[in-house]
Amino acid sequence: MATPINQDASLDEQVHALVGSLSAYIEQFHGGSVDLVSFDGHVLKVRLGGACLGCPLSPNTLHGWVEGTVKQFFPDIEVMEAE
Repeated sequence: MATPINQDASLDEQVHALVGSLSAYIEQFHGGSVDLVSFDGHVLKVRLGGACLGCPLSPNTLHGWVEGTVKQFFPDIEVMEAE
C-alpha cells in the first residue's frame, strides 16, 4: 500500500494522515480500524477497533501493518498500542 506523504505538512499532520490511510485500508478489507490516541513527536499510541477487537491476529495487524508502515515513512517513531 503506497501512501503519499505531504512533505509540506507538519510531522503531526503527516502521522495523522498516515494512520487515517491505514485505518481506511484495514476497515475496507478487514472490517477493523486503527485510531490514533496520541502522538508526542516520538511515540505514537494507537487503538485497534472493529473486527480487530478480540481477533487473534490483532498483534500482527499492530506490529506488521501499522508499525511496519509507520516505520517505512518515519523510522524514529515508536508505535505502541494504547492501554
